[in-house]
Order: sequence, then structure tokens, then C-alpha cells
Amino acid sequence: MLKQGLQQSQLQKLSPQQIQFIKLLQLNSVDILQRIDQELIENPALLKSADSDAAPDESGVQKETDTSSTEEEAKDLSVDDYLTDEAFDVKDYVNDEYDPEGFHLSDEGDEEKKERPLAESHSFHEELMEQFSVIAESEKELLVGNQIIGTIDDDGYLRRPLEAISNDLAFSINVDTSMEEMKKVLHKIQTLDPAGIGATSLQECLSLQLKRKDQHNITVKYAITIIEDYFDDFTKKHYDKLIKQLKIAESELKEIIYVITKLNPKPGEAIDNTATQYITPDFILIEEIGKLVVHLNSRNAPDLRISRSYLETLKGYDEAKTPTREQKETAQFIKQKLDGARWFIDSIKQRHNTLLVTMNAILKYQYRFFIEGDESFLRPMILKDIAEITSLDISTISRVANSKYVQTEWGTFALKYFFSEGIQTDDGEEVSSREVKKILKEAIESEEKVKPLPDEKLMDILKIKGYNIARRTVAKYREQMNIPVARLRKEI
Repeated sequence: MLKQGLQQSQLQKLSPQQIQFIKLLQLNSVDILQRIDQELIENPALLKSADSDAAPDESGVQKETDTSSTEEEAKDLSVDDYLTDEAFDVKDYVNDEYDPEGFHLSDEGDEEKKERPLAESHSFHEELMEQFSVIAESEKELLVGNQIIGTIDDDGYLRRPLEAISNDLAFSINVDTSMEEMKKVLHKIQTLDPAGIGATSLQECLSLQLKRKDQHNITVKYAITIIEDYFDDFTKKHYDKLIKQLKIAESELKEIIYVITKLNPKPGEAIDNTATQYITPDFILIEEIGKLVVHLNSRNAPDLRISRSYLETLKGYDEAKTPTREQKETAQFIKQKLDGARWFIDSIKQRHNTLLVTMNAILKYQYRFFIEGDESFLRPMILKDIAEITSLDISTISRVANSKYVQTEWGTFALKYFFSEGIQTDDGEEVSSREVKKILKEAIESEEKVKPLPDEKLMDILKIKGYNIARRTVAKYREQMNIPVARLRKEI
């Protein structure tokens, strides 16, 4: 039986302004500039200070972003419901309480603003297509070749089956091809530079490269035999078995392995001419009067202002005794744009305050590292630690730490670099897992490659140094550093 009734419940929802702030917060210094440019295009009520229509600074003094430590939390940007004329007060937009200057992002004074140019470049797919166009024997072969090349992954491998590529040709450009034609074109592509391009597996990639070398060289001949006939034994480093099967000396095998290890397992990277991507730090640590101070890197960020003409139009609406319907509709449109501009400026300001609060907390927590630059001075630190210091939510700290960088005297670091779990020593001291990883790395680098250290031995080394860590934890740290197991580190 159905019944109707009233029920009260409390729901927590994010306002549009909070959602906008969250999205802005997770952007780095490069992306935020693009986002500001996008907003300037979409909202005519938002302008740069250099624009002739930008409202002037009523105080006559240009404001600067406070780059020192601040403990002020960004306030909740609530807005009134402007669905009715009674809720609409023009004075909210034209009085002196709201500074039309907006928010000044740059803290680098009149220093010349420069943009770093990126070199013109093209992908390795275009490079391969240029090469193949020279050796293609027909228009059809050129179409097939371009289709195959376009399917090659960025590392240079062809992982899509030829049958599927043939179907793509039939459906997309109505070109029917046989498997013989597809294989013929693929073999031609595999003759292009660099050697190994278009291979379907690592084994084929290495084999293609070796066949480009001097075939009369006995070492190269053995290398080809090992890759084509004993690849599994080679990857598992069963060197004794290879010496026995090939009837060669250990010194000869050492020369063969040297030749193989000089090959490129990812030939696509050899001609990847994409422009170099520079890391733009979001924060800069500068020593001032013997103390480290956090500065926001906002060199190319424009000063945001409210449009003068939009404000004057609203003033005209306020002065009109009996506004017409068209004036009301125009004023409503302008109000919406001014709302958007105001929210955006406030969100940018809130973002800057949040970034400063978080970075200053990290600086305080890891101050000794920033002073000394020694990784061993890094304290164990998790998101919760910074959240408690700043009184911000853990998710907010996570968004700040994501894809942000800080420039220090010792180099540029991702903020994520400073977060690590803690480990208890025998003396009861808590140290960062980075310190343990550093010891593991040094131990592995100094090991005898003929007899590399297994995880159990590495565990014993750590115990001697006072770190009581289980073998599975050693394996986890080793894998995080992309270091293979002892068997795969073995050399002869």
C-alpha cells in the first residue's frame, strides 16, 4: 500500500563556487594560467588590469599577493539566490565594499615577464611516414604503410594484429589487402630507422637490431642465435646453460651479452622529437634574513579586474526610476557575469591562500631538509600530518600536493616527494622510509654482480643498521625503486 508523507533530512552538497575552487586547487602553475585565459574568454565581465575597460584601483595603491605564511583558512564562498527582483541589489556590485581591483596574482613587481619558447617538433610517426614515402612502390602500399605506422605505439612496437589493421583499412578507407601484402609492407617498415621499429615483441626488436650489424662478426652471430633460439634462458640469466649449449667460454659470453645490452629495447624513443617539457615550479623557497620564505611563482599570471562598463551599466539600472523589461533582462545578464567574475577572483584568491598555508606547513615540518638538502633529514610525513597543522581536509592537502613542484637551493622537487611513511628503529626513533630505500640502493649498487644480494641478505643489512624490517617490506621497497630481484641482477 502506497502512502504519501513529509520527511526531513540533512544533505551536504558542494556549492558551484566550492566545486570551482576544488578544480582550480588541483591545477599547477602552468594549467592555472590556461584556465584563467579560458575564463577571460568566456566571461566578458572579467578582465586583465591592463585592459582599458578594467575598473581602476580605487585605493590608488596596487596590491600584492601576501607570500608569507598565513594561517587564514579560505572561507566558504556562499552566494544569494537571485531568482527574484527583490533578491537583486545592484549596490552589491557597485559599492565600495567590493574592490573592483580584483586579486593581484603576481608578486614579482615590475620584473619583465617572459615566456619560454618551445622548439618546433614532430612525432616519430611523422618521421617514419616520411621515410616510408620514399620506398613505397604504389599508392596502395603507401596507404597500408601509413595505417600500420599510425598503429605503432610510442615505444616503437606494433602490438595490434595485422588482421585487425587490415579490417581497419577495409572499413575506414575501403582498401582491401591480403595478409601477404600486409606482411610485405610491415617488413619494409622494419627496415626504417631506427633499427627495431615496428617489431611485435622484444625478441623480434632485438633480433632486427642485431641483423643490422656486421654479420661476419662471430660475436654478433652468437648474439643472434641467443636471441632467436635461447631467448628464455637469456632473460632468466641461465648463463651456465648458455655456455654449455653454445660451447663457448665465459669470456665470450660476456662479450655477447655486452653487445645485446647495448641494443635499444624501446626504439621509438630514439626518434621521439616532442618538445622538451620544462617543469615550472609552483613555489620558490628564498632565504630572506637567514630564514626560508615561501613565494608563489606567478610570473605570467594576469591581474584580474571587473569590467568598468559592466559596473556602469548596473549603476544606470540602479538610477532608473522605472526600468524597462529590456533593462531588467540586461541587468540580470550583467549580474550573472559579475557573479561569475567575482566568484572566480575569490576562488583564485582562496586557492593562493590554501597553497601558501599548505606549503608553509610542509616547510615547517621538513625545515631541516630544506636547510641541509640531505635526504636523510626527511621526516616521516603523511597527508594527515599536514592536514592537522593547517586544519584543512586531507583531500585538500592531496589536491595541493598533486602535480605541484617547489624550487629549492637543492633542486626542484615534487611535493609528493616529501610525503613518506615512518619506520621505527631499534632505538625507538622514527625515520622516513626514504632513508631505508637509500640504504637499500647503496647496498645493491655496491654488491658483487656475480653474486647479487637476495632480499634476505638485504634484510640482514638493514637489521645491522638498526632497521627491523621484514623481508616482504624489503621486497616492496625494492620494487618501488624499480630494482629487479637478485637473479635478474646477476652478471658474469
